[in-house]
Amino acid sequence: MRTSFLILFLVLYSLAGPGIAPARAAGGPAILVVGDSLSAGYGLRPGQGWVSLLEGRLSAQGYEYRVVNASVSGETTVGGLERLPRALEKHRPAVVILELGANDGLRGLPVAELEANLESMIQLSRTAGAKVLLTGIRIPVNYGPRYAEQFFAVYGELAQRYKLSLVPFILEGIGVDETMFQADGIHPNPEAQAILLDNVWPALQPLLGH
Repeated sequence: MRTSFLILFLVLYSLAGPGIAPARAAGGPAILVVGDSLSAGYGLRPGQGWVSLLEGRLSAQGYEYRVVNASVSGETTVGGLERLPRALEKHRPAVVILELGANDGLRGLPVAELEANLESMIQLSRTAGAKVLLTGIRIPVNYGPRYAEQFFAVYGELAQRYKLSLVPFILEGIGVDETMFQADGIHPNPEAQAILLDNVWPALQPLLGH
């Protein structure tokens, strides 16, 4: 795995980001995105990130959903779990997209902790009446290949246990392509955002009921 992909995880952890930001005015059921800088749109202009592009695709295909982006650069599953109850109460989403874990991997946090936090978020979301889409992430092998394999396996295991829609690897198709990154060589650029959305869409669309 190339060096810039490893650096991506360093920046995902270190950067501070915005709080919850609606991508569309109120109206219609909500899709709540809880993620890190991959979903927060770090380094992009407003409207360029894949979450913003999702809003446009929903509208173009006749889905009357509003998109709420609760992603924060540097977020871990611990932080996501702490923030989720308030977001669920405030927005009452029909669908929750969980895009977290990269920063847990950077820290080398126990795989059991990653699994427990994601599992709690899944359970909270379902208790609130939301369908859940889980997006997986691969991490570098700097903590050893066994750790990386166990870490990645958590997403598939949780998806199977709870019968969730799953995006196996949200960066599929761009992780080894330098032209898909911003000038810093770290963050996916505007052109890559459509690929991220295309990775998410096949797993999301069946949850939209239309």
